[in-house]
Amino acid sequence: MTALPRPEIVSETFGDPADPAILLVMGAMASMLWWPEAFCRQLAGRGRFVIRYDNRDTGLSIKYTPGAPAYTFEDMVDDAIRVLDDHNIQKAHVAGMSMGGMIAQIVALKYPTRVCALTVISSSPLGIDTSGLPGTSQAYKEHSADGAAVDWSNRDQVLGYMVKDARALASTLHPFDEKRARAAIEEDYDRSGSFGSATNHFLLKGGGPERRIKDLTAPLLVIHGATDPIFPIEHGEALAGAVPGAGLVRIEGGGHELHRNDWPQIVEAIATHLTERRP
Repeated sequence: MTALPRPEIVSETFGDPADPAILLVMGAMASMLWWPEAFCRQLAGRGRFVIRYDNRDTGLSIKYTPGAPAYTFEDMVDDAIRVLDDHNIQKAHVAGMSMGGMIAQIVALKYPTRVCALTVISSSPLGIDTSGLPGTSQAYKEHSADGAAVDWSNRDQVLGYMVKDARALASTLHPFDEKRARAAIEEDYDRSGSFGSATNHFLLKGGGPERRIKDLTAPLLVIHGATDPIFPIEHGEALAGAVPGAGLVRIEGGGHELHRNDWPQIVEAIATHLTERRP
């Protein structure tokens, strides 16, 4: 059987390669830019070699026809390990947000020897019955449904919808900076060329065995916004409660985002998670 060609996954690093590595995994439809450069540099300033990358169908990484992803969720998990291999990293602290938090959990369960610590931000636990937990807010469900009418190749339509999305996910404590949000979305759209392929993330199948976060061996840190409209705080609490010794950092007023005003708390939590351990 002929092996499939290795997918092109584009990554970027910050800091000294001699420092302990941390791999940042972003969520659905989001390129590496949603780990802002200034955020990454703050982490690097805490003595970490920071790696961010574009998931398949985002940014500058490999793209597939919209509506027809030729890969599975498990392939995206393996992409994370490919990025570590690209940078000759044998073991790293893996941090994932939203869908990236799901990817990061599976990376830690599938490749336990490659993960020295796990941080999950604004996500939900694997292998746990979450049917009794609060679901996505009705307001966000209604906003999300409007996405079906968006022409993802039309820049103006996409920018209008995505700015509304950023507002819907924003902190309830800090003011929403529409100008900054629009600029970030414009940069991401123009760099990618379109967000059409990124919608494939919502069509993915698992592709691997069922895994349970209760089987995690790496130390776990959970960071979760108290007013997250997609995964309410109870999801973060359930995740932390499933793993003995796990830490939970609650972002007061936090939505489903990395709000700049919350960076000091988030960076501090990530940088000090397992400080005494070195890959």
